[in-house]
Amino acid sequence: MASEIQVKLEKLGINLDKPAMPAGNYVPVLVVNDMVYVSGQLPLVNGAINLTGQVGDSVTVKEAREQARQCAIEILRQVASVSNNLEKIERVIKLGGFVSSTAEFTGQPKVIDAASEIMVTLFGYNGRHTRFAVGVNSLPLGAVVEIDAIFQLKS
Repeated sequence: MASEIQVKLEKLGINLDKPAMPAGNYVPVLVVNDMVYVSGQLPLVNGAINLTGQVGDSVTVKEAREQARQCAIEILRQVASVSNNLEKIERVIKLGGFVSSTAEFTGQPKVIDAASEIMVTLFGYNGRHTRFAVGVNSLPLGAVVEIDAIFQLKS
C-alpha cells in the first residue's frame, strides 16, 4: 500500500527517480544527526538545463516558477535517497532560493514560492519553513533558479 507521501507525489505528478550527481567536489546531500542538508539543486530535466536566461528579460515569472518546481523535485530526490523515500522527514526547516534576474526584477519570492508550495502540499504544516529568495546575475550552467534546503528527520 502506498504511503500518504507517495500518494501526494503521484497527485503532483512527481517521480522520485535517481537524484542528480554532484557537478564538483562536494556531496549533494549530507545527514548530520537528525538534520539533512541538501546542496543547491538546479532544475535538471533528464540531466540537463532546459531553460537559461534571466527573469525580467528572456524568462517569464511563470517559466521561472516551473524551474523552481523542478529544483524542489531535485531536492526531494536527494532527500528521498537518505530518508526512506521521505517517510522519515519530520519537517522542512529552510529553503534558500537564488533567481537569475535583471536588476529591476523584484519578484524573486513569487518564483521560489513554487518550491515552497510543493513542500507544504507534501508535508502539511511541517512543510512550512524559513526561506530566502534573492536575485543574482548568473547561476551555474545558465540556470534560472537554484535552491538548497535543510530538513529534519524524525527521531
